[in-house]
Amino acid sequence: MKRSVILISGRGSNLQAIIEAGLPVTAVISNRADAAGLKFAAGQGIATAVVAHRDYDTRDAFDAALARVIDDFRPELVALAGFMRIFTDGFVLRYQGRMLNIHPSLLPAFAGLDTHARALAAGVKLHGCTVHFVTPQLDHGPVVIQAAVPVLAHDGEAQLAARVLAAEHRIYPQAVRWFLEDQLVIENGVVRVKGDQPQQLYAP
Repeated sequence: MKRSVILISGRGSNLQAIIEAGLPVTAVISNRADAAGLKFAAGQGIATAVVAHRDYDTRDAFDAALARVIDDFRPELVALAGFMRIFTDGFVLRYQGRMLNIHPSLLPAFAGLDTHARALAAGVKLHGCTVHFVTPQLDHGPVVIQAAVPVLAHDGEAQLAARVLAAEHRIYPQAVRWFLEDQLVIENGVVRVKGDQPQQLYAP
């Protein structure tokens, strides 16, 4: 099976979901030494590393340092799991076609930050999350799988976020598994799964 590196900035709940799904993780890298997910990964016997963005004067310098550490692990897949940095185009192109991200909205709706608050303000009745390939245009890469959750009448941001996060923990391991098992095909910017497996989840 292919090798994967997971990038995190915080607690790493999606990282944990991927590991608990029995998927192989070669290494976990964070831009923050205090990221709780590093401790979880180490406890699972997984290699960890820190590339602190504050140690670099420019985004280019940080991306170059991060790429050197990633490449030391020789991964076929780089998966972003709450990694709170925007990459340079050069970094994205280096890993294009083998870098996944999960975003807490039904892309292309609500790209960027504050997705749950924006969904509530817009009055949408369905919200959700998206696993996609990373491209230079932020949150606009080819969609691998999406999960839709209902927006309930009395939802606040925290309640909606929790419902979406639970759906993330279901679809991100699935997307990673498909990639590692060579099940994903990109044709004309559209992702399909071999065998026509469902690429959508409707969560309660």
